[in-house]
Amino acid sequence: MSKNNIWYLAGPFHQYQEDIKALAKEHGLVIVDANAVESRKGEADDVPEVTIRPELLVSAVVVEAGGLSQDHFDLLTAELASIGVIVESFAEQALERPQGELGETAGRLFQVLEAVNAGVASLQRERDGEVEKAGKFQEENGHLRAEIEALRQTASSDPEVEQLKAKLTEAGVTYRANASKESLQKLVDDLDKK
Repeated sequence: MSKNNIWYLAGPFHQYQEDIKALAKEHGLVIVDANAVESRKGEADDVPEVTIRPELLVSAVVVEAGGLSQDHFDLLTAELASIGVIVESFAEQALERPQGELGETAGRLFQVLEAVNAGVASLQRERDGEVEKAGKFQEENGHLRAEIEALRQTASSDPEVEQLKAKLTEAGVTYRANASKESLQKLVDDLDKK
């Protein structure tokens, strides 16, 4: 017969005031997160008492039958409806403030989502400005390339340059395609000296 030595304890374990690892070791127990298992096989009968740290305790609102007034219920329902309108309008990228007075939670939600929209709009304007700058840069780049090509055409259409290039080509001398007229002339002169 096996000993039941499993201490099923709801995690997270840091929520407890006690050092649960030390307690488990002292009592010969193995700790298993009770939230992570379906069965309690091997559960120990005698487990230490533990308490949740006070700062983690959540105060709960208990509503007993008839404990919530109709007015209070109507306020909560209206606030929930306002929150629904705000969330739906935000999801459709057209933030809308519901009619009437907003409750505290709905009002704060609207403020936060309004700030998010303003931030997104600012980023979009910045992006559009950068796109516009890039377009202007491309346009200017195109104009400069056209000017360079025009200068090349002008330089290569000089009949004297063409004659010098023809002489060098006929003699089998290599030269730079964008060589100046003076450097081409020097190469031709060197040919005549040979």
